[in-house]
Amino acid sequence: MDQNEWMIQELERAFEMSRDYKQKALLAAAKRLIQEQTVRIQQMEGELDGTLWSPRNWSE
Repeated sequence: MDQNEWMIQELERAFEMSRDYKQKALLAAAKRLIQEQTVRIQQMEGELDGTLWSPRNWSE
């Protein structure tokens, strides 16, 4: 299990245990933020990989 999965599981657990609306809203927003950051990191890694392996960018 990687760090992001662990954080999401902990946020879900805290969300389920919470009785406060504001706290639940904060936990839900934090979970969405982590998920969005994970997607963006994967996209940037793919872009970097594509750029590094593109023959157009190789110098002679």
